[in-house]
Amino acid sequence: MRNRIYLCLAHMSGREQDYIKEAFDTNWVVPMGPNVNGFEKDLEEFVNSSCSDRKTQNTQPLHKKVVCLSAGTAAVHLALIACGVQAGDEVLVQSFTFCASSHPITYLGATPVFIDSEPESWNMDPDLLEEAIKDRIAKTGRKPKAIIPVALYGMPYRIDRIMEIANRYEIPVIEDAAEGFGSRFDGQMLGTFGEYGVLSFNGNKMITTSGGGALICPDEEKARRILWYATQARESYPYYQHEAIGFNYRMSNICAGIGRGQMTVVDEHIAHHKHVQELYCEYLRNVDGITMHGNPWRESDSNFWLCTATLDPGLKIKGQENAYREVITGAVGGAAGVTHTATTAVTDCQPNDNVEAMRMILDAANVEARPLWKPMHRQPVYRNAPAYVNGVSEGLFHVGICLPAGPYVTDDDVRYITDTIKKAIVS
Repeated sequence: MRNRIYLCLAHMSGREQDYIKEAFDTNWVVPMGPNVNGFEKDLEEFVNSSCSDRKTQNTQPLHKKVVCLSAGTAAVHLALIACGVQAGDEVLVQSFTFCASSHPITYLGATPVFIDSEPESWNMDPDLLEEAIKDRIAKTGRKPKAIIPVALYGMPYRIDRIMEIANRYEIPVIEDAAEGFGSRFDGQMLGTFGEYGVLSFNGNKMITTSGGGALICPDEEKARRILWYATQARESYPYYQHEAIGFNYRMSNICAGIGRGQMTVVDEHIAHHKHVQELYCEYLRNVDGITMHGNPWRESDSNFWLCTATLDPGLKIKGQENAYREVITGAVGGAAGVTHTATTAVTDCQPNDNVEAMRMILDAANVEARPLWKPMHRQPVYRNAPAYVNGVSEGLFHVGICLPAGPYVTDDDVRYITDTIKKAIVS
């Protein structure tokens, strides 16, 4: 029986164990140390070098600083604090995303205001963004405190337009590039355009530290402020003195050692994901009813963290009549699996039956596939949050599916996956 093909699992380089052993040998088994410092320097070199490849002329070199943290979610949280977000404020955030983009807003007692997607990249619609800014000012008398676009599945957002709007209204941008590590817009790395940039090194990301993240900061002073918050906001006394609320968000030296090893293969990982995307496009090019999502503009350079496709609503899939018959109890939606069993197999907003049938067929063939992110404005927990929608993200959620793209996915695997997809279609 074929081994399970997972959506995305980062591949070890062999160097990780050397850095981890060094940490144990030198007794640096804490949330600080040489590996953390080294990983931050590696990341700074990676993101700052991107400007040299930009297509536009007269660009200035980047001097961004990076602070390694325990998770990408922690990075979003600290970036919001750094932007002055407090209880009662509003933050504009992309609706088509994972909950880690919006939940930290609620941690602070602020309100997420969801912005729908434009159809080309599937990311934040700049026109809706400006409409929302004007409307929130009219309704509340105050500007939103921050804007959070998200690099969905690694695809660049229209950051040129988003930044122009944000600068005009003087609202800071926090780029959620958790899925877009190594993706570029006009040659520049995502996460380096806005005031802050969020990275994630979860076990399924482009590179991993097993769990972890980082925040790209505009300068040394603001990076030091983030580091202070991430280490319980301790004051410089020989005893523990706290004059602000801090957090235990620093990355461990062990995890950072894994990250340093991963940085030696990051370019290979990105190249492999792009290669897998090309294979999917080639093998599914002439399959009616299935469309791969690709770079929409010449400025876009996605890392294709996950390869995504849409199924025409009229496409018939074997076993489609059995979709949503049973409540899911297995590990669907991530490594943690389902920890709270649902009371019903259906909701009022879910993928079409043919998408679920395709997922079930791939699952039976030992291939992990997954629906697209359910838009946050359709999540029950956010039913009362303001939302500016155009139907794009919800429409895509109904028809979209994620296909495996990680470094462990071979050319033969892609052939097997696409053959399975073709056999699932009722002619």
